[in-house]
Amino acid sequence: MDFYELVKKRQSTRAFDTSRTVDREIIGRILEAARLSPSACNAQPWHFIVVDEPELKNKVADAASARLLGMNHFTKQAPVHIIVVEEKVNITSGIGGVVKDKHFAFLDIGIAAAHICLAAEAEGLGSCILGWFAESKMKKLLNIPDNRRVVLDILIGYPAQPLREKKRKKTEEIISYNTYK
Repeated sequence: MDFYELVKKRQSTRAFDTSRTVDREIIGRILEAARLSPSACNAQPWHFIVVDEPELKNKVADAASARLLGMNHFTKQAPVHIIVVEEKVNITSGIGGVVKDKHFAFLDIGIAAAHICLAAEAEGLGSCILGWFAESKMKKLLNIPDNRRVVLDILIGYPAQPLREKKRKKTEEIISYNTYK
């Protein structure tokens, strides 16, 4: 698939085909795209936990939803959750982050997440990046050390919804050349 067509097709999937599982070989290819993604000073500050065992996956989905607020009520439909844990950066990235007042690990994880979602789309799968979840519950369920942060939960599965028209700001609202307008 042409890259630009891939970008046009990729959307946040919030309805998954519950009758279809995702083969681990496909997940492996998707995570290889994330592993190869760039990071500041090659720090690679991430650890990916693939949750595909049905009972555990449902518990993780519960930790990612807030029924009262209507947040992420679709999470149990996804056959795979990829939990992204922030790892310590290397010394160069850490010093650079302090000097430039930027948390490079979050930027790097965002790049890896984009790679995951585009790779999933290339495989004919849907994805949805979640930042809303009960981190303490995720840590307990997945044996994540207290000194680590759970940054994202990326849902992966076969979409059960049509492609939607993208509503985006106009180009001239978000792009300028040589000066801020």
